[in-house]
Amino acid sequence: MIRRTLTTTTVAALALALAACGSDSGDGSGGEGGTTTLHVAAAASLTEAFEEIATDFEAEHEGVEVEYQFAGSSDLATQIESGAQIDVFASADEANMDKVADSVEDPQIFATNVLTIITEPGNPKKISGLDDLAANPDLAVVVCAEQVPCGAAATTLTEQQGVTLDPASEESKVTDVLTKVSSGEADAGLVYVTDATAAGEDVETVETEGADEVVNSYPIATLTDAAAADLAEDFVAHVTGPEGQKVLQDKGFGTP
Repeated sequence: MIRRTLTTTTVAALALALAACGSDSGDGSGGEGGTTTLHVAAAASLTEAFEEIATDFEAEHEGVEVEYQFAGSSDLATQIESGAQIDVFASADEANMDKVADSVEDPQIFATNVLTIITEPGNPKKISGLDDLAANPDLAVVVCAEQVPCGAAATTLTEQQGVTLDPASEESKVTDVLTKVSSGEADAGLVYVTDATAAGEDVETVETEGADEVVNSYPIATLTDAAAADLAEDFVAHVTGPEGQKVLQDKGFGTP
């Protein structure tokens, strides 16, 4: 879980303030000297973009702290079904948002993404496309598990291209695929374009035929039982508004 932390001095001061006023207001104002925490569950591929969005959002909402949980969308959907304390859910696909349809309000598509092949820097195995991943049994190829949005997209892509992969491992989130390739544990992997872009020189990106035909749409929604309901709605509005969209597009996400 990624969160902004407070200094010991600040925590002590907040404790005194809360004792005086009773509790947080829960509406984003933070009460008199209090802090309101907004709990956001977001797909792992959104990490870099949403961290920047949180900085902007907190600057505009005094006394508000955005606390993220980044993981595979299927894992996050399971947590929501189990009653986890979450105010906003941002999924990397519509299927996992549909799983929690009874727990969310008015999902909105706010971004899109597509897959690409990545290799170690310099592409030492000379991989040129999906066919190479299937043709060489000595290649260690990693993908996302099929229940994860990036895994479902990989399955659709390979089926459409008539390619069958024999992955060395199937990961629970796309960032794990990225880590295995960038660290040299794997020769190649399928990740989102945004993850490849964020990795910079740590990986090599290989043009992937047919990837532009398999587009993942990212929905975001407030939870029906959100503890900070008004603040959650403000966050969704920020993500879908001009400021949030600029950050997402700067990170390589497509528009809705």
